[in-house]
Amino acid sequence: MRFFVRIVFIGIFALGAFYITFLQDDSEHVKDSKTTREPKSIEVSSTPSKKTVILERVYVDGEVSEEILSENVHNIHTVKNKYRDWQIVQMDEEQIVLQKKINDISPLLKANGYFGITDDGTISIFNGKPINADIIQSFFQIDIKKLEGKKHEELKKGIPIKTKEEFDKVLETLKPYSIQKQQKLTGS
Repeated sequence: MRFFVRIVFIGIFALGAFYITFLQDDSEHVKDSKTTREPKSIEVSSTPSKKTVILERVYVDGEVSEEILSENVHNIHTVKNKYRDWQIVQMDEEQIVLQKKINDISPLLKANGYFGITDDGTISIFNGKPINADIIQSFFQIDIKKLEGKKHEELKKGIPIKTKEEFDKVLETLKPYSIQKQQKLTGS
């Protein structure tokens, strides 16, 4: 009789292991693991929820513009489909932040941007002519002594930037005068 009980017990154990391994429906387990990794805001919902959607555009000059929208969101898939060219950078119960890199200079730069030089020789972009304007972004320091007089005067007055091509051209023209580049060449 003991032998028979052992055989039945081993059989039940083997059947249970077989069921767990091959036949158990994992959908409940998968659903639970999905909801722990992703916020509730991305679950499929029959009723949309109102969320703040922030669209960040990052321009080559470093400027970031934000557009804030309020949208009815069913799930993350509707957001991904609507904003295919955007990357989701942050998401929580109340808002979704999407970002897109724009291969152009910012509207601010096109309207009022000037390349100029600071007192210490740093090439910067100014919001307006460099004399009394705020710096939007700084790039690198140049050796003013090696810069030709005409170019130095242009930078003091301000070089307007209207296109990405002008932006790239000015930076490329000034890179050879960069102090970091000269230090690498001389080994100091």
